[in-house]
Amino acid sequence: MRFLHPEFLWLLTFIPLFALLFGRKGAAPALTFSSISLAASLATARKSRPGTLLFLLRLVVFSLLILALARPQQGNSTTEIEASGIDILLAVDVSGSMEAMDFTLGGKPANRLEVVKKVVDEFIKQRPNDRIGLLAFGGRPYLVSPLTLDHNWLQKRLESLQIGMVEDGTAIGSAIGSGTNRLRDKKSKSRILILLTDGMNNSGRIPPLIAAEAAETLAIKVYTIGAGTRGEAPMPVTDPLGRRRLIQAKVDIDEETLTEVAELTGARYFRATDTASLEKIYKEINDMETTTRTIKKFEHYRELFGFFILAALMLLCVEIVLARKKLP
Repeated sequence: MRFLHPEFLWLLTFIPLFALLFGRKGAAPALTFSSISLAASLATARKSRPGTLLFLLRLVVFSLLILALARPQQGNSTTEIEASGIDILLAVDVSGSMEAMDFTLGGKPANRLEVVKKVVDEFIKQRPNDRIGLLAFGGRPYLVSPLTLDHNWLQKRLESLQIGMVEDGTAIGSAIGSGTNRLRDKKSKSRILILLTDGMNNSGRIPPLIAAEAAETLAIKVYTIGAGTRGEAPMPVTDPLGRRRLIQAKVDIDEETLTEVAELTGARYFRATDTASLEKIYKEINDMETTTRTIKKFEHYRELFGFFILAALMLLCVEIVLARKKLP
C-alpha cells in the first residue's frame, strides 16, 4: 500500500490540536434551580456524553477525508527476468592437493579451495540471469547442484564444498564427461563447462581428450584452469604426534592436456598461480561469455480513497442523526 500524495498526511497533525482547542470542558451552567442538590450535580458536568460523541465523530470524519486526499493505493508488482540462454557448469577439484597453502585470502595464507570458493562466489554474483550448476570431483565426479537460477541456494551449496568430500584422486576425464552429460540435453544458445584442477588425471575410466571430443561434438565449451604455484607449494601435513606443519610439495599440473581439452572445444586454458590471477581468469571468462539480461516489471495500483470518503460520509450521516435526536 502507498499514498500517491503523502504530503497531505501532515494535516493529521492538526487533529490533536483541534481536539485540544475545541474539545475542552465548558463552564458550568449558570441557572437558578429550586433545589441546591440538583444545581450541585449539574455543576460537575462540563459536557454531555452525546456532545462528546458527536465531537469525536467529527474528528474521525476529518481524519478520513485527509487520508482520502493523500490518495491511498494498493499495488501489485511483478518482475519477470528472462534467462540469458547460457548454461554454465562449474567443476571444482576437491582432492587432497587443494589443501596447499600457496594462495592468500584477506592478506593471510589460505588453501586453494577456500580461495576458489570465494572467487567462484563472485563469479556467480556477476551472472544473475544464467543457469549455473556445480560439480565437485576428486577420484570421481559428484553433482553438488544441478543447473539453476536460484543462485542463493547455489551459493550455499558452494560453501558446503570440502576437501575429501569424495574419494581422493583427480578424475579430470570423468568430470568432463559428467559435466557434458549434464549439459547435453539443455536447449540453450550456449553451454559452458569451467573446470578447475591442481593436478593430473590419475583416476576415472574416461581419458580427458576422449571426454573433450564428446563435448566438442555437442558444442559444449570446456574452459580449463590449472590452479597452483609453479615448482613447489606449502602443503599442511600431520606428523605421528598429531601436530600440523607445512612441508614443500611438488606441484604437478598436466597443462598440455588441459590446453588440448580447451582448444578442442573452442575455449581456452588458464593458469592461476595466485589469488589475483585466479580472480582475473574468472573475470576474463565472464567478459568473454557476455549475456543480455532482460527485466520486465509490471505494476498495477487500485485506488482506495473512495472507501475512505464513503466511510467519512457514513459517519457524517450518523453525526447529523445524533445531533437532531434528543438524547438524555
